[in-house]
Amino acid sequence: MHRRRFIALLGAAIAAARTLRAQQKAMPVIGFLGAATPAANVRLLPAFLGGLSETGWVETQNVAIEYRWAEDQYDRLPTLAADLVSRKVDVIVSTGGITGALAAKNATAKIPIVFITGDDPVERGLVASLARPGGNLTGVSFLSVELMPKRLELLSELVPQAKAIALLVNPNHAGTQRVVREMQEAAQVKGVQLQIFKAGTESEIDGLRRSRGRRDRRQPRSVLLQ
Repeated sequence: MHRRRFIALLGAAIAAARTLRAQQKAMPVIGFLGAATPAANVRLLPAFLGGLSETGWVETQNVAIEYRWAEDQYDRLPTLAADLVSRKVDVIVSTGGITGALAAKNATAKIPIVFITGDDPVERGLVASLARPGGNLTGVSFLSVELMPKRLELLSELVPQAKAIALLVNPNHAGTQRVVREMQEAAQVKGVQLQIFKAGTESEIDGLRRSRGRRDRRQPRSVLLQ
């Protein structure tokens, strides 16, 4: 459902851009702004390209794609977004959550932007409303931030003996502070201890795993991911 919605929005954006700039370019160009690495998107990319194909757009045949990867370094997203704008792409696809979407928005007010985020796009200032986005941005929100407290509630019900739950968050993500705040409130309501761990890269996650492995058995047995 969300995948089809996202691809439909992207297809409409490409078609509109192509109509407006048909005389300038023989082939429309999509600027793909990714926060992670190609290896971390082994499922997303085939789905993205497959969805484009279903709507009649095939890479190298009738559409070109300029890929930009931040490689989990979120501070690179504004520069990468600006680079795509300078190359005059027809539409920008942002898969870097709220941080990537905001980077793309700050880079251009003219080029259409299609985003995926787990945050509330209205509250975060991406769009005017869900029904009428306005401006040059549209996209799909999974509202995963709003669902995080529900995940803790379900986990505590599935594992009622758990007195401590670990929350692993990316400190570089724009929505982390809000996630932590809401999860702390939810943990207090459920009467469980919330232990927060921060890691923004694979090496930092590995470091946490090693350090936790060396500690005693009082470490939390349940883990939630941001």
